[in-house]
Amino acid sequence: MESINLRTMHTIATLGSHSCLQILKGAKEEGFKTLAIAIPKMAKFYKQFPFFDEIIEIPEWKDFFNLEADLKKRNVLLIPHGSFVAYLGIEESKKLDLPSFGNKKVLDWEADRGKQRKWLEEAKIHIPKEFETSSDIKSPVIVKFYGAEGGKGYFVAHSKEDFEKKIGGSRRRPHIIQEYVVGNPIYIHYFASPLTGEVEIMSIDKRYETNADSLGRIPLRGQEKLDIEPSFVVVGNIPLTLRESMLAEAQEMGERLINASKKLIDSRGLYGPFCLETIVTPDQRFYVIEISARIVAGTNIFIPHSPYTYLKYGESMTTGRRIAREIKLAMEQNKLDEVLG
Repeated sequence: MESINLRTMHTIATLGSHSCLQILKGAKEEGFKTLAIAIPKMAKFYKQFPFFDEIIEIPEWKDFFNLEADLKKRNVLLIPHGSFVAYLGIEESKKLDLPSFGNKKVLDWEADRGKQRKWLEEAKIHIPKEFETSSDIKSPVIVKFYGAEGGKGYFVAHSKEDFEKKIGGSRRRPHIIQEYVVGNPIYIHYFASPLTGEVEIMSIDKRYETNADSLGRIPLRGQEKLDIEPSFVVVGNIPLTLRESMLAEAQEMGERLINASKKLIDSRGLYGPFCLETIVTPDQRFYVIEISARIVAGTNIFIPHSPYTYLKYGESMTTGRRIAREIKLAMEQNKLDEVLG
């Protein structure tokens, strides 16, 4: 009797945004059928790529919910990324009745800055100081709003008066006031396997932020004459390799974060792709400023592989393909339920 290929019976699907290209390219490389759900301008763009088996065009992102019943009939396995929360909403994403990769319970911990801090403290990871009120500001701080919006709305303040002036009408938006740590911003991408228990460093990047990065091109004398506040909106990513002697500590941070998640969230905790957004100070100490509990857009620059995935796998291996590889292995071991949320 001919064996049944479970991969051809399932379709890997995702929203047509963020890291869709590498997710579906990786799924195709692992033998799955692929499907993108996209708004018109993105659907048109994706049609040039041969690894899309199907593209469903929707007028607006909110129309995705109208497809839920049909996607269920198609044996779709959904791969979430940052656009799910940004465009569909966190509560709506949690309510989706579709098999998806990852633990949905992690979403609440990723979205809540207070819970993130508790998580990092449990993992014994260095974090910047936080201030309860603007009256506590005695040195530069960065003010961050909740949610995955690529740094949109963040601002730097130097005093209570500066904070009050800049927060404006956004005062009621949930936010944190965090110590501004001077150092190099380094974003470490990981993959935690629920099947093997291993945590892998997949790749590392730094972000190109406008206009924070472009202001550095202007001499100090010129900056003093400009009435421009730094903006931290991410417009691109730059590949980076970490000093090799620092890789062991980076690895251990990822492992401690995963172990802490199993204590705080549930027995499965965080698994799959995630990122620790760090600042590295001159004494080579990592300060983690944020957790992204999903695939991040910085992994897109490592197609077909990063130095670390090539050294480990000796073949093309993006974070998108690593997700599909984990799903394939789970199917082969009859453990698909262990990787789906």
